[in-house]
Amino acid sequence: MDYNMAQERIALQDVMLNYAAGVDDRDFDQYRSCFSEDVTVLGMGPEPVYGLDNWMDFVRKALSKYSATQHMLGPQLASIQGDNATTRTDVRALHCLKDEPGKTFTLWATYRSEMVQVDGQWKIQKHELIPRFSRAEG
Repeated sequence: MDYNMAQERIALQDVMLNYAAGVDDRDFDQYRSCFSEDVTVLGMGPEPVYGLDNWMDFVRKALSKYSATQHMLGPQLASIQGDNATTRTDVRALHCLKDEPGKTFTLWATYRSEMVQVDGQWKIQKHELIPRFSRAEG
């Protein structure tokens, strides 16, 4: 692997690390920076979500149910073709229910993301959550 390819793979990983940190820190500017304006999101609700503003509205509402979250990401598998990339990132996400202290919901899943270069930065253009297992406790 050459130096440039390694740098691109690190940049793709950084998108998902910023994604997780933005959600967990409730830093919506950081989270928003991970996506293209025309993003499509699948698997987070019963219907796809189209467009960044709609996605941000969805996320804010969804996160309002939790007092805290923690998204732990596994190593990322990436395929890069010029200004396009496809990534696979496993996640274990812990959610603490705001209205029910002591109760948690844990999700094991995979994120499949299609990313594009926008002004020299990788952005998620299509994002899909593939649930693997979940558990509620407390």
